Amino acid sequence: MSTSVAERTWTRYTPAQRWRRFATLMIVVLAVVWSVESIDIIWPWVWDAPAQVGDLFSRMVPPDVSRLDAILWALVETLNIATIATFAAVLLSLPIAYIAAQNTTPNRFTLWLGRFILVSSRSVNTLIWALLFVAIFGPGVLAGIIAIMFRSLGFLGKLLGEAIEEIDRRPVEALEATGASRAKVVLYAIVPQVVPTFFAVSILRWDINLRESTVLGLVGAGGIGVILQGAIDTLAWQIVATVLLAIIVLVVLGELVAAWLRRKVI
Repeated sequence: MSTSVAERTWTRYTPAQRWRRFATLMIVVLAVVWSVESIDIIWPWVWDAPAQVGDLFSRMVPPDVSRLDAILWALVETLNIATIATFAAVLLSLPIAYIAAQNTTPNRFTLWLGRFILVSSRSVNTLIWALLFVAIFGPGVLAGIIAIMFRSLGFLGKLLGEAIEEIDRRPVEALEATGASRAKVVLYAIVPQVVPTFFAVSILRWDINLRESTVLGLVGAGGIGVILQGAIDTLAWQIVATVLLAIIVLVVLGELVAAWLRRKVI
């Protein structure tokens, strides 16, 4: 008498799991459809966008280099904004990262104070910071530097704080066992372990700040964005093209410099 063995087909998900995945997908689709329907999109403008892009591009060609000197000076100003703001943010982020790390903060109050500063910095966009400081200090480079600096504090402080929390505790405990002061523990046990992260995040933030500095002029905070906004307001599209090309060149050069610095110091 022969017995038959039912063939079994392997499947990645059980029927119940497949239905749950399908239900999740439908919820996501419905959420996307609702989001699109809830915003006021003028669809005729969307369908007409390719023709408008072509028309705008034709007005930008050829780029106008008559204001090249002013554009180059604005690029230097943009570079200075990013560099000075990053340097200041790096210095200010060190004590904030120290008190925001659980294993180095003096007490619970300083822990939450440090984390509040980091969250507040990251929660506000750079342009909003720039608008605020333009209202305080007036239009110009100073407002842009402070805006970039405040925005960078959260980024630098958070990553440095996480690096401090992940250090090897054995060198710290060894120095503490010898009776070393808190300053010596930080200098000889903590700092050497976070130096690679310090340089890595500082260079990365400078690269990011270089990009963000190019748009600060749109709200009057200095840099190449001032010329860009003026050209757009006067419909000088050929100058706009020149400014955009200059920004692309600046960003590419900044990326190359950042990559070179990472190879040298990390």
